[in-house]
Amino acid sequence: MKAVVFPGQGSQFTGMGRELFEQNAEAKRLMLQANEILGFSLTDIMFAGSDEDLRRTDVTQPAIFVHSVAQFVATPGLQPDMVAGHSLGEFSALVAAGVLQFEDALQLVARRAQAMQAACEEQPGTMAAILGLDDAAVERICQEITQGGNVVVAANYNCPGQLVISGSKLGIEQACEALKAAGAKRALPLPVGGAFHSPLMQSAEAALAEAIGRTTFSAGRCAVYQNVDAAPHTNPDEIRQNLISQLTAPVRWTQSVQRMTQDGAAEFVECGPGKVLQGLVKKISPQAATASAQ
Repeated sequence: MKAVVFPGQGSQFTGMGRELFEQNAEAKRLMLQANEILGFSLTDIMFAGSDEDLRRTDVTQPAIFVHSVAQFVATPGLQPDMVAGHSLGEFSALVAAGVLQFEDALQLVARRAQAMQAACEEQPGTMAAILGLDDAAVERICQEITQGGNVVVAANYNCPGQLVISGSKLGIEQACEALKAAGAKRALPLPVGGAFHSPLMQSAEAALAEAIGRTTFSAGRCAVYQNVDAAPHTNPDEIRQNLISQLTAPVRWTQSVQRMTQDGAAEFVECGPGKVLQGLVKKISPQAATASAQ
């Protein structure tokens, strides 16, 4: 069985999508439609913007989403048996599964990015990657620091031995020191604008919930393995609720890939900029084949 997976924030690069735009009529149509929906030339920034331009949340998220969906539609014969996306990538997965229309999903992605940016300004925070420590130890230390008054939580379960934590700046500083003392090989602060997938995103969750409530969701053509519970979903109401919860809940990527493999996925095809997810899949399910969409 074939799983198609879609990357999240951090996979962007200058020049992303240009080749697709020039070589595939359907991809070009989607990208031009995105410019119209957003009210600015996203393609100009994707093709020629600086790293700094592309790092802005309100640009990054639509850019990765549009690139991912354009690559999906431009790959002939790509019929997934199941789909999943890492954080933002879940919106691309929902389009691939027929749960959301492209234009509706893009508007939700833009709203999500604005809401996250506003939450970052209200509640400043950051994230850090923790390497070489088991999940339970990371969770325990995060809990101790949060009980002490500085919020820090496990945010992205990327693969065994690689977990990203999220929280207040002071909480992350304390956690990095404590986790290194507990035996982590590395504790690397990440260059991100806020504490994504943590309780500090609460205000963004409310704003996104309002937009999702006004959007049509259809039953999935195939199962979407969602970040919140790493379980397969086709029911529109469940999908909608999980998408709202995703902003403050951890991304259970390790568990999602494990579950997809258990459910028969033998090949994982990555649609979107970069190859980050292929690397993670190889660490989670070494027996699975991986590839980029053509």
